[in-house]
Amino acid sequence: MAGVPLKDVTLPDVKKVLLLSKHADYIQAFEKDKDDYEYVTTEFLRMSGIYWGLTAMDLMDQLHRMSKDEVIRFISDCQDKESGGISPSLHHDPHLLYTLSALQILTLYDCVDTIDQEGVVRYITNLQQPDGSFHGDKWGEVDTRFSFCSLATLALLGRLEAVDVPKAVEYIVSCMNFDGGFGRIPGSESHAGQVYCCVGALAVAGALHRVDADRLGWWLCERQLPSGGLNGRPEKLPDVCYSWWVLASLKMIDRLHWISTDKLIEFILACQDDETGGFSDRPGDWVDPFHTLFGLAGLSLLGNKEIKPVNPVLCMPEDVLERIGLKFRLL
Repeated sequence: MAGVPLKDVTLPDVKKVLLLSKHADYIQAFEKDKDDYEYVTTEFLRMSGIYWGLTAMDLMDQLHRMSKDEVIRFISDCQDKESGGISPSLHHDPHLLYTLSALQILTLYDCVDTIDQEGVVRYITNLQQPDGSFHGDKWGEVDTRFSFCSLATLALLGRLEAVDVPKAVEYIVSCMNFDGGFGRIPGSESHAGQVYCCVGALAVAGALHRVDADRLGWWLCERQLPSGGLNGRPEKLPDVCYSWWVLASLKMIDRLHWISTDKLIEFILACQDDETGGFSDRPGDWVDPFHTLFGLAGLSLLGNKEIKPVNPVLCMPEDVLERIGLKFRLL
């Protein structure tokens, strides 16, 4: 009996060329047009949006085209003086997600000393729970994304010892499922985005040996569909962003060679907009900075020499982490 077909998309006939200059123009134009509807309505995640755009530009060796002083000033203004955490935009609550994005941006610019670093460390330390998990902010949500954000931020600051790393590792391992994947909390469904966060957190903690690499690698490879694109969990459509979440995870556990590289490259390139620049989630959809970064980062992991090498743990250019002496042991 025939099985149920996976959800997929049909690729258009496209030139297999990376439109690098158009992508740089797109990101620069997105930054400058602050009256654009999309820019205004994404204020609640502005800090991460800046990280996506600036990291994409740095991977294309075009970071010099962006407004460094304006960005640094914005980050400083978004740091909460009481808690030490950093918010997505002015007049918003601080959160671990945006604290990490801010530290990644400051590291790109070698300007970490422009904020209260001890305040950030204090903020993260206060969010760790007795079981090793982390709240995302003062409202108390727990998610393995926050474990990654906490450890990654502290690694960038050289302050991992500020939290209980062994307990953080045990909590992450408790979120591992029978299929080798990881979920948001213990017992929740495996998802490629959560897998990246958990595997990345374990890499930062020096505990990648706790992963069942073959079982997880198989689950991740099953995310590839006939179109070449990757999805985040079974029976979902492919999405360019999983070219990062899945590939980076496979890279960290040394199983990147288990997927069809050529088919995935074809899918990613098909998601470019050849008029405006930028990448969309799937061919023909609207482009945005989020998918543009992860499309470029995925191509970098797949060996594209027009893009800088990207670090699979932190999604930052390798040369930036080399500059600050930060290196992670992978499988």
